[in-house]
Amino acid sequence: MRLLVLGGTGFVGGAVVSEAVRRDWSVTVFNRGLHGEVPAGVHRVRGDRTAPDGLAALSGGAWDLVVDTWDGAPRAVRDAARALVGAVPQYVYVSSGSVYAEPVPPGVGEEAPTVEAEVDAADGDYPRNKAGGERAAVQVFGDRALLARAGLILGPGEDIGRLPWWLRRIARGGEVLAPGPRDLPVQYIDVRDLASWLLDRGAEGAGGAYNVIGRTGHATMGELLDAAVTATGSDPTLRWTDPEPILAAGVEPWNDLPIWIPRGHAYRWLQERGVERAYASGLVCRPVAETVVDTWRWLCEVGQVPPRAGRPARAPVGLDPAREAELLAGVGGLA
Repeated sequence: MRLLVLGGTGFVGGAVVSEAVRRDWSVTVFNRGLHGEVPAGVHRVRGDRTAPDGLAALSGGAWDLVVDTWDGAPRAVRDAARALVGAVPQYVYVSSGSVYAEPVPPGVGEEAPTVEAEVDAADGDYPRNKAGGERAAVQVFGDRALLARAGLILGPGEDIGRLPWWLRRIARGGEVLAPGPRDLPVQYIDVRDLASWLLDRGAEGAGGAYNVIGRTGHATMGELLDAAVTATGSDPTLRWTDPEPILAAGVEPWNDLPIWIPRGHAYRWLQERGVERAYASGLVCRPVAETVVDTWRWLCEVGQVPPRAGRPARAPVGLDPAREAELLAGVGGLA
């Protein structure tokens, strides 16, 4: 297989490249050449897809599959799809569950309406950028466009820092504010499982939209944090605490306490999406312990969470130690 990855040095794009190399595919990456390295044997083509004639370096090429992870202006997807429509039969666009129009019911499936978005938009918020990118890919490639609506993506290489924050916090030891309940189901996907699915389905010519994320309850908050304790070899005290006092203290789920979204929260649906179609198509998700252990090993090797490729720096996730200590002193109810 001849694979073209638009990007290829960020979190998801890097995992796709690594998996394709493992399969002994011929891999080309297209990017500005300003961020990250590519594995030996990968052909790098430089260009800026947002500049006039920025895709010219791809002219005359031919591939069996293209994977696009773009999360900026939809017109960049539009332009790339138009430039490649004669060079590749299949367009895989890595989208997001954030495209669904609110209010979103728990268990939402791919048939649900998405936010309004324009394929010609110069920019927008994240949901509209992704929805516009989807529409741009479909506008050009039709049913040869595969839309992978990922959710929470974890694993080695994570460039937001959600799981790395938990790992570092638990490695530090002491009393850890553990947001309950312990058996709260978590929905996520390991980036390597996402990459495998993208290449498998892309190679077979699948099209349409899929919620590409593990089943709700593939792991729980308790299993995730227990795995982090084991992976780091630390000896913390996990102070499992009911959601009510945590929320009353002004803590923001997802940002202040990464990954955690309690039942009844407005965005709980982000961890309760319907995944029947993805599993029926062959999605396989590895155990949470493997994701946690491998992420800790990678984090120890690189030392810090890398910046997001091609995107502005974002505020760090997670509570600072002083805020956590204040919360631990004030909350009481065990989950």
